[in-house]
Amino acid sequence: MEKYKNDISILIRAIAFASEKHSSQRRKDAEESPYINHPIALVDVLANEGNVTDIETLCAAALHDTIEDTATTADELKSIFGEKITSIVLELTDDKSLPKHVRKEKQIEHAPHCSPEAKLVKLADKICNLRNIITAPPADWSAERKQEYFDWAARVTDGLRGNNQKLDSIFETLYK
Repeated sequence: MEKYKNDISILIRAIAFASEKHSSQRRKDAEESPYINHPIALVDVLANEGNVTDIETLCAAALHDTIEDTATTADELKSIFGEKITSIVLELTDDKSLPKHVRKEKQIEHAPHCSPEAKLVKLADKICNLRNIITAPPADWSAERKQEYFDWAARVTDGLRGNNQKLDSIFETLYK
């Protein structure tokens, strides 16, 4: 693992790394907004709404989709960010070789067994996704498809609750 001067320097490095890895990716909203906005939003939700200060959790939030959605490997993350951050990211990484419906079911099954850090990141991920569906949904999603996502996200978060009352409350408010 690289040596970092302080918590801020490793968090900035994680955001910069994620930005580089996701640089060519776009969200599925009508404006095709830059994908990096999503991981940064997770960090923001955790730090500023959930009062999460654990640097490994915040770094994992920034990096949560790098293995799943880019050419990043676990070994690469481990060499730069260490074992703990990498292990959190791996907990959040879907196996893309599986069909989508299987991956979605596995998220529901796996959620209660995640580490407290991964639970916080996954909850922030669902919060950010619900907010995006409300304000800038994928261009081709019907109202029914949006509701299906909300209902599935609620099933996932059932296994995540209890680590952060503020984040639990935010999710509940969005879901209603």
